[in-house]
Amino acid sequence: MTNAEYIKAIEMRTSRRSYKSISLDKDTVSIIKDMVDYVNGKANLNFVFIEDASFAFNIFSGKFSAIAVCGPDTIAAREDCGYYGETIVLQCAYHGLGTCWVSSTYNENKMLEALDLPKKVRLYCVITIGFVHAKKSLKENMFYKATHKTSKPYQKMFEVCEKKLPEHFEYAMQLVEVAPSAVNRRPVKFRYENGVVSASVDEPYSDKSIDFGIAKLHFQLGASAKGVKGEWIDGRFVTDNNRVLKFPNVNLNSNNEEGDSENE
Repeated sequence: MTNAEYIKAIEMRTSRRSYKSISLDKDTVSIIKDMVDYVNGKANLNFVFIEDASFAFNIFSGKFSAIAVCGPDTIAAREDCGYYGETIVLQCAYHGLGTCWVSSTYNENKMLEALDLPKKVRLYCVITIGFVHAKKSLKENMFYKATHKTSKPYQKMFEVCEKKLPEHFEYAMQLVEVAPSAVNRRPVKFRYENGVVSASVDEPYSDKSIDFGIAKLHFQLGASAKGVKGEWIDGRFVTDNNRVLKFPNVNLNSNNEEGDSENE
């Protein structure tokens, strides 16, 4: 996928909890497994694909699969879980699949029993994936209203902003504003000082760092779309216009596998 396609996926993505009564087809399952394998190898994570995840959910309907977002018990792993998990979410959204980041509304004990993870690996959350109807169900609309009573604009995410943001950072923050976040809390705090954007979360040794990882990806994609490439290093966005962003790249409309995608 190109950078423009990832931006389109951000526009398309919305949390879905009502799925069609048909399971993912074999080819789609194979491709999602390939993405999971890519992420695990790239970031030393322990994502697990579950073909039928309905056993651990009560308030979701229909048939759906899931990715158990798992990794080492470190702050860095939490951030990577968010960052790389969102690359999979956006790939799926772009190709018309419904997804949802789920941090609490599932039976964690049942999920852990099914996963049987090594002692040093944590289950942080779950991403559901399945076929969905074009319009949200009444239940989904109710969930949306309950979790989006207030929506924090990106301007309120800044602790410090010395002067007006340049256009590329302003657009990047607009994409952060629409990034998924547990119960829509948006815990990431940004600073803009001496021309550099930095960010952090309170209690980084928590699932807030997963939100941070998601926000970092959205920011990076937004800046790149405006011609400013870079990466997050130690909480700072370091620009490097020679950088090529690489994410898992697959075509969910066919069974052809592809390698790394140059996010241009």
